[in-house]
Amino acid sequence: MAVDRVPVLKRCRSLGLDPVYLGIDKKSNRELKRANRKVSEYGLQLREKQKAKFIYGVLEKPFRNYYKKAEKLEGQTGENMMILLERRLDNVVFRMGFGRTRRETRQIVDHRHILVNGKCVNIPSYLVKAGDVIEVKEKVKSSQRYKDILEVTGGRMVPAWLDVDQENLRGTVKELPTREEIDVPVNEMLIVELYSK
Repeated sequence: MAVDRVPVLKRCRSLGLDPVYLGIDKKSNRELKRANRKVSEYGLQLREKQKAKFIYGVLEKPFRNYYKKAEKLEGQTGENMMILLERRLDNVVFRMGFGRTRRETRQIVDHRHILVNGKCVNIPSYLVKAGDVIEVKEKVKSSQRYKDILEVTGGRMVPAWLDVDQENLRGTVKELPTREEIDVPVNEMLIVELYSK
């Protein structure tokens, strides 16, 4: 399996992205030295795609598959793609505050700590549906790891489309998110333009 080993803060700097969107509250003290040259239209489109892939932790092939799936759905392709990415199980667990970063929640899902509607799911790309109940397994709920996580994520804002009970490490997907509820700084229209060439 391919793994992105680029240091997170370095990558955030190069993409012009705030690390807060990844759940990291560190700031890099270094400034990126960029030549004052004009970025081409293709360069802008590519940067937006790289930003979306980096935030959600998706590689090129699955990302293209999300685009193809979004094209088939009714409505705007860009919005559909952002909604599909937001519905990923690792992202939903992150939004609920059961992990400090998206990478950590991906690992939590991989390690079979998450139940969806009472069944163990260890696929980070699993797409949740409205009405799904997501909870941490009873066996690991009392572990020190989750106490530490809740200490860090306790004050984090939970999106309106999720209902979370942090005490019991349990949450419900009330409805599917709309593009307005997704606070990710990505211009999805540029990604659509890039793929439709």
